[in-house]
Amino acid sequence: MTKRVCVIPGDDSAPEAVLPVLRLLRLMELDLDYVELPAGDEGQARFGEDFARVCREAIDACDTTLFGSSSGKTPALAHLRWGKKTYANVRPVRYIPGARSPLRDAEGIDFVIVRENMEDLYVGIEGDVEALRPAALTGRRGEPLPEHGRFAVKVITDANSRRIAHFAFRLARQRRESGRPGRVTASCKYNMLPYTDGLFRQVVAQVATEYPDVEFRDYIVDDFARRIIADAHDLDVVVLPNLYGDILSDEAAALVGGLGVAASGCYGDGFAYFEPVHGTAPDIVGTGRINPTATMLSSAMMLEYLGLGEAATSLRRAIDDVYAEGSVLTPDQGGSATADEFCAAVAKRL
Repeated sequence: MTKRVCVIPGDDSAPEAVLPVLRLLRLMELDLDYVELPAGDEGQARFGEDFARVCREAIDACDTTLFGSSSGKTPALAHLRWGKKTYANVRPVRYIPGARSPLRDAEGIDFVIVRENMEDLYVGIEGDVEALRPAALTGRRGEPLPEHGRFAVKVITDANSRRIAHFAFRLARQRRESGRPGRVTASCKYNMLPYTDGLFRQVVAQVATEYPDVEFRDYIVDDFARRIIADAHDLDVVVLPNLYGDILSDEAAALVGGLGVAASGCYGDGFAYFEPVHGTAPDIVGTGRINPTATMLSSAMMLEYLGLGEAATSLRRAIDDVYAEGSVLTPDQGGSATADEFCAAVAKRL
């Protein structure tokens, strides 16, 4: 049965990665129907305020979405994440031999960060501390609120922590079937934030008891930031609250070639969408310098989600071959190829 893929190119430089990858996917002649939306500026010019509705309706009419990245011109992210309740942001960290790494030996790094995608500081509740004064809140040592300043609300719930923990442990079992260790590592700042991060740690540890076959360990987040670099080869599945997951996955990406090779997928119970970790890169618009590898690897995750595992494997192998050969790489990887030239090289390998 033909699956429908909504393709949202995004803003600034993002379409320069998405569109050549879309051409590559079409060359693979898979049983997929692509519903392509315009890039941000074109969408705003064509639809104006209706662009958000157009995006929502296209997303809802499709089985999944390939999304570039948005700086606000493409009004799709809120619906993709909160509207579709895609609570698990999965960010693989895999070294491709031939990619640039600051490590002496990056070969063999292959782990996944599972980031809770719905709450934490990203609930977006902020304001002036004056608004908190009627609640008579005090600090840890009983000191009153400062006279002037701003606040942000951090929300960690039992339900969302439990849901993301189960997702991580199920993923560890799946990875063990393909030869990985099948180990889960959790991290947060539970020593200083016992009510919020402490709850996350407690819930994940409770869920771990339901998976006695999966090794579990946890660390304070500042120590874990060091371990990502020092012990990267020892990691398998990492589960983190929203903010730490966002920040530490960028750190981890640096180990394996940078954001140009960092893919991600956001999964809910009945829907998933796929996008590179990097942003819209407005500073390189029109230069041809954006690296489409992250979008391409996100597409491979999408193919797996759609049940096209063999096609996903073929795509990853072709990417690996181009990196191993090394003559058609983008500037961030030490080469001079454009996104189109890199995609053409991968197509040739396919």
